[in-house]
Amino acid sequence: MKQINVKHLIDEQPPAKAKYLKISAGLRAAIKTGLLKPGEQLPAARHLGQQLTSNRHTIMAAYNELIAEGWIYSQQRKGYFVANVLPIDKSQAATSNHQETNDSFDWEFTKNLHPVMQEQAANYQYNFAGGTPDTSLFPFGELKAHISDALNHPDLVSLNYGDNAGFKPLIKQISQYLRRVRSLQGREIVITNGSQEALYILSQILLKQGDVVATEAMGYRPAWNAFSNAGAHLVAIDQDEFGIVTQSFADIVTEQQALGQPIKLLYLTPLHQYPTTATLPVTRRQAIYNIAQQHNIAIIEDDYDHEFHYRCQPLAPMASDDPRGLVIYLSTFSKVMFPGARIGFMALDSRLRDAVVSYKTIINHKVSITTQDAIARWMDSGNFERYLRKITKIYQQRRDFILLQLAAYQHQSKIKSFTKPDGGMAVWVELNDSARKLSEQAKLKSIFIQCQGHFMLNQQDDSDRYIRLGFAGMDQQKIEKGLACLFDHKI
Repeated sequence: MKQINVKHLIDEQPPAKAKYLKISAGLRAAIKTGLLKPGEQLPAARHLGQQLTSNRHTIMAAYNELIAEGWIYSQQRKGYFVANVLPIDKSQAATSNHQETNDSFDWEFTKNLHPVMQEQAANYQYNFAGGTPDTSLFPFGELKAHISDALNHPDLVSLNYGDNAGFKPLIKQISQYLRRVRSLQGREIVITNGSQEALYILSQILLKQGDVVATEAMGYRPAWNAFSNAGAHLVAIDQDEFGIVTQSFADIVTEQQALGQPIKLLYLTPLHQYPTTATLPVTRRQAIYNIAQQHNIAIIEDDYDHEFHYRCQPLAPMASDDPRGLVIYLSTFSKVMFPGARIGFMALDSRLRDAVVSYKTIINHKVSITTQDAIARWMDSGNFERYLRKITKIYQQRRDFILLQLAAYQHQSKIKSFTKPDGGMAVWVELNDSARKLSEQAKLKSIFIQCQGHFMLNQQDDSDRYIRLGFAGMDQQKIEKGLACLFDHKI
């Protein structure tokens, strides 16, 4: 077992820092001072945890922090290594270049910012991104008519500054819809600029530096970024073909309490687990809720594509049976309309509503009344739900079609296996070879797919064998051609 003497560097860190940040700072100092050399292998997370009397999850968080900053990197099945080109070397080179040209302003950032993925999936000829709706099916004419009505007969009072929770008629329509379709009632609705704004607001008002957030081992990275930006430390819950494993959650709760770092928040996607689309069974939901209730853990339930469930009626949200009011329910119109609509919403316990609206007002002092007015009119007309029934039927047909295609590729040994999703907009596919390699090869053919590593909280747990194939955004002909191109099969 490799030993490194960094405890004294860690002990020198400010006591107010979260433990994983102290460890990452100590390791960073060891690299800067030459105690750890470029290319040198670091101890496995479990081994370093034993040396520093910390758990593996804390070490993993420290390693992930250093990976994000460019000090170390990981190799599948080999471990962690000090980067050959260190950030300090890059900074010195950049400074030298600046001195040769001009004296640029030196910006100092107060947050560890995550790189923005500039890659646009829509620019690819075949876009298998898992959460992409088919915008060509959207009834723009209907929405245009409702926008015209909203402009011709505006609610003049609502156009002025005031309540920032959202346009009241839209709040009313969403409340009625949630009660009828999702068995969710007695909640305060706050409308947001998509679900990401909701996640950011919640992370800012509920989390502080060093708080612990539990999440699925594979999940939604933009949510993780919001939590990390607030200073939270993320721990991964094991998952299987049904979603998160209850015993794993219970063990992590106990482990974190023993460390004096109790879990503050649980983020999960129980209806269609992101990215695998697994539906969390009722018994597990109840067990998870009981654990959260017992240990005073709030739950963020992200129900991003509730309508698209094909085998039967979708399970009611966890928030529909929430006597303690500890579940925060998120959803969005991005999947049923288009991402550019930027309309999401939270269904909250009444005690949380005012705090959310207050912070939301700091970000944006007024909501987009015209858009919200038009959507409220669309929902009230009945055409909203007619459209949902139409596209749900089309997406189900596309799901069935891609499953037939994948069965043929499985027979040809092009893929190993796949999971038939009860709902959602994508299929989780197991390969015989490297998923990362296939993803890179696909880009050269103008095919966009996402591999398992894109969704892993802890990169060292990436088996590099799974891809996520979205089927909702393309018609059957394009799905067939895209798969043929991906797997080098002539049709």
